[in-house]
Amino acid sequence: MADFLSQYGGLIVSLVAVGLFAGLVAGLFGIGGGAVIVPVLFFLLDGMGHSETAMHVAVSTSLATIILTSARSVMAHHGHGAVDWGIIRTWSPWIMLGATFGISLSGIMSKQLLLGLFGTLLLLLAAQLTFGRPGWKLAEQMPGGATRAGLGAGIGTLSALMGIGGGTFGVSLMTLFGMPIHRAVAPAAGWGVAIGLPGAIAAIFVGWGREGLPPMSAGFVNLPAFGLISVFTVLMAPVGAALAHRLPADNLRKLFGALLVLVAARMVWQALGL
Repeated sequence: MADFLSQYGGLIVSLVAVGLFAGLVAGLFGIGGGAVIVPVLFFLLDGMGHSETAMHVAVSTSLATIILTSARSVMAHHGHGAVDWGIIRTWSPWIMLGATFGISLSGIMSKQLLLGLFGTLLLLLAAQLTFGRPGWKLAEQMPGGATRAGLGAGIGTLSALMGIGGGTFGVSLMTLFGMPIHRAVAPAAGWGVAIGLPGAIAAIFVGWGREGLPPMSAGFVNLPAFGLISVFTVLMAPVGAALAHRLPADNLRKLFGALLVLVAARMVWQALGL
């Protein structure tokens, strides 16, 4: 036991910490915690010597954790009467299709390309969180038909490539189409299940048998990381959801956006080999 703790104790503590913080973030912003989980997992796995697969495993494992976190988060919001189930039901099929395509595409991408894509998109997300205005609108209601199908598939694809939940792009989309942010967070959390479930399943098949995977991985999904992070994100998600209805959302978004800028810049820097 002493040898085990000596070898893996630091990793276990790190995974527990990221699970707690990711769960809090998921409840507050409906983003599934992936914007936190992916960078931390990448740097941990890269530091352990799994450089070639670290980014793929980080993205895929994050998608797997999003399933439970998002489900717990959306039920917590449901307790506040804040979930529009019609939006979840009508958008989810297209989001699931996009998520499956996105994780399949990531399987043929190099580590540097996936790392650079994640960092660049995270910078854009951080800019939107920091400088975006709730008053910006494209329309007064959510679109339907072909527009819904295209936007849903796009959200699923980009979210799967980044290993993040539906809220990352979903909250921004819904507010642009006239929905108040406090109403948008709840269905966006529900979209996380539509991204995480097909994405994680596809990641297992796409990554099966790859060389250089961390121990106890099913394809690109690392099982110990999935288990530890999932437990603590599920515990913290309802806390974040409760705080979302009490704290000043605009200030929190800007603070979180500033944090993401630093993380994204570091990942882009590494992708460029600098």
